[in-house]
Amino acid sequence: MSKDDATGQFSCSVKVQHLPDQSDPQQGVHAYAYTVTIVNTGEVTGQLVARRWLITNGHGQTEEVRGLAVVGHQPVLRPGEQFEYTSWVRLETPMGTMRGTFYCMTEHAHAFETDVGEFMLAPPQALH
Repeated sequence: MSKDDATGQFSCSVKVQHLPDQSDPQQGVHAYAYTVTIVNTGEVTGQLVARRWLITNGHGQTEEVRGLAVVGHQPVLRPGEQFEYTSWVRLETPMGTMRGTFYCMTEHAHAFETDVGEFMLAPPQALH
C-alpha cells in the first residue's frame, strides 16, 4: 500500500467537568465542560474538518449539533501528534450523554471519520 492509499486514523478521549457556577438547577440549567484529546494514531497526516455531536438529556431527548471545525480550529495532525480543546454544553436535566463524529481528511484528500464514544454528563455526586 502506498502512502497515497493509507487511511487516516485518529483516536479520541474525553474528560468531563461539571460547572456548578454556570448551572442553575431551579431554572433547569446544568452546565458541563468537556475536554477532548485527539491523537493521530495513523500513518498519514490528517486534518479535522468538521464535527457532529448528539447530546441526549435525562428525558431521552436528543439534540444534534453540526459544524465546521472545533472551537474555531481545523487542526492538522501528523502521525503521533495530538490536539486538545475544551468546550461546554448545557442540559435541561442534571444528567445526560454525548457522542459524536469528527469528519477528517488525509493530506491526500481521502475522507475518514473518527467516532467519539458516548460519555456521561453528570455531577460528581451522581456517579457514586
